[in-house]
Amino acid sequence: MPTINYVLKDGTSRAIDVPNGTSVMLGAINNNLRGIDAECGGCCSCATCHVYIDEADMARLKPADAVENELLEGVAAERKSTSRLSCQIDVTPALDGLTVHMPERQS
Repeated sequence: MPTINYVLKDGTSRAIDVPNGTSVMLGAINNNLRGIDAECGGCCSCATCHVYIDEADMARLKPADAVENELLEGVAAERKSTSRLSCQIDVTPALDGLTVHMPERQS
């Protein structure tokens, strides 16, 4: 199982083993990490699972598609070049060690 590093908004971090084939969002929700609300449950319709990816990790991700990009325009916290919706990041072995940062707020 790949390990995803979640940096919470208070600066603490948690390394979570997330099953292949799930999403970075589900890894947070299933481990009771605060900071990812995921109100829509992961169907890319609410943007409450906004995260910032470490700059060094961005090249390991597929680019956001048009729907994700549109939703990122409406996120509650500042949108950055490293902003992504965690529901759209499928966990694969290639993402082992990925670091995601929670934004200040989701809604």
